[in-house]
Amino acid sequence: MRCPYCGSLDTQVKDSRPTDDASAIRRRRICSGCAGRFTTFERVQLRELTVVKRSGRRVPFERDKLSRSFEIALRKRPVDIDRIERMVTGIVRQLESQGDSEVPAERIGELVMEGLKSLDSVAYVRYASVYRNFREARDFENLIDELNEGGPEQMDEESAAQKT
Repeated sequence: MRCPYCGSLDTQVKDSRPTDDASAIRRRRICSGCAGRFTTFERVQLRELTVVKRSGRRVPFERDKLSRSFEIALRKRPVDIDRIERMVTGIVRQLESQGDSEVPAERIGELVMEGLKSLDSVAYVRYASVYRNFREARDFENLIDELNEGGPEQMDEESAAQKT
């Protein structure tokens, strides 16, 4: 593993332990060259995924981009980081376990929207406004009407969660 500080390839693992949800191994490393310490995470990868963009361009799937999408949508929202990580891991596992190694970008976007809808309705609206390229207030109204059709019990659960 290359040192992020000096670029040396001579690094040693000082400590390894599973993450809280046991989906990855956290490794503390030290560089022999500069004595810098850093952390790496090792995850199981079932298959190499390629994202097929709307333009037809193909790019490698990046878990970090998926995580950033959730973090941006959920910024300043009362959602536990562990729930976000479990959601991201679930989406990645779902994508990896399907038969094809090429995944349309639209499929990933829909999975993110489903996940956000179950985590936080405000984050869901934020993400949907960018993902669906909203151009006017009517687009927001339609989405909120669609969200409210989920039933009052869904909205009550979210209200209760935000009060605690």
